[in-house]
Amino acid sequence: MANLRANKQMECNKCLFVVILVVALLQSLNAASVQFPKLVNGTTEPVNVSRYEYTVDGTTTSISLSNTAGKDGQDNEEVNTIKFNMPSKNGDGSGSATNLTALTWAHAVNSQKELTDALNSDIDMIEADIVMGKINDTGPDMPVMAHPPANSSDISLDSFLEQIKLYNDEHKEKMKGVKLDFKSIEVFEGALKTLEAKIPEMTYPIWLNADIISGPVNQNNTIPVDPQRFFAGSSKFPQAVLSIGWTTQWSSAANNGSYTPQEIAAMIYAIKENNVTDSGQPITFPVRAGIAANSQDELHDLVKAVNGTNNSTLTIWSSQNDYVDIAKLRQLIFSFGFDRVYLDVPEELSSQLDLGRQDDDNDDGNDNGSGNGAVATNTTLTSLVNFSLISAGLYLFSLYLEKIRL
Repeated sequence: MANLRANKQMECNKCLFVVILVVALLQSLNAASVQFPKLVNGTTEPVNVSRYEYTVDGTTTSISLSNTAGKDGQDNEEVNTIKFNMPSKNGDGSGSATNLTALTWAHAVNSQKELTDALNSDIDMIEADIVMGKINDTGPDMPVMAHPPANSSDISLDSFLEQIKLYNDEHKEKMKGVKLDFKSIEVFEGALKTLEAKIPEMTYPIWLNADIISGPVNQNNTIPVDPQRFFAGSSKFPQAVLSIGWTTQWSSAANNGSYTPQEIAAMIYAIKENNVTDSGQPITFPVRAGIAANSQDELHDLVKAVNGTNNSTLTIWSSQNDYVDIAKLRQLIFSFGFDRVYLDVPEELSSQLDLGRQDDDNDDGNDNGSGNGAVATNTTLTSLVNFSLISAGLYLFSLYLEKIRL
């Protein structure tokens, strides 16, 4: 009788051990299956879910937003590094990735007050427009900061760039990049003398932006910047990022077109015909959010065509009232990865994109409607696994009870 009690006690202990194992396994799965890396500017490497492979031979010439100068005057430590071209293998053989969507922008910084405000803010990039005009409607024509049709400003391009340089020299821990937007080839060529004097002194990102190809949707009201002359001038500044895009026409209505294969081919032709592939200059393609959302395959083809020679990214931008398919734009961003996409859109659109949660879009571009991203998908999977394990545990428990009764 004592032996029988001992055997039953052993069976109960085994049963309890199995149940404990099942519970522990469930807890482990619950902890592991719904955790996703948080995307924090400059601190965490985001997941790159691109279905494409983009590689560049050799070492990148990346530029940091901020760095610390050593005693010998050389930059020997990078702080909050922002890669302004596609990260590839570094000199030490290690890879790198950065959340480019987290960069912040100041737009149309075309006056002294707006420049002062931008320099005193926490933004990362200062964007401004250049025209040939006068300072306060007096004096000779020169490159000044204004958006067409305005042709007068209270600040010249020379003063604009000099003030940014002085600020960055004194604030190396929070240096700001510059994006210069040229609306015509005449303005760009008129600014070359100033750029030749200022850009070699820059130790921070400088972007030269121009719409060089006629683009969506049947856009023919704006004359593109001549690509041959633009590339000829910009070749003098190998450290500059070439921000080259299409003239666009867009409205608040839905389904207003896409970047067509022909427009993509025209951009690739302009790049190769003007030997930009030989220069190796980094390229970012500014694309309008609503149109880009309808052009995922075409934009992947574009980047894939040039990234073998020039590190390339997208800069997604939008006007305030543009219609944008949020689900499609999210899928586009996640398909490239956060280390390949700059996001320069109104705050309302940015918040709707909700990039802090994992992408749950299907390959066909349709959102599953869960509202919780991949967490919902993984939670469903976890529930199924939990159910199976619980069922198995209960079955084993019933077998042990049956043996005990016998």
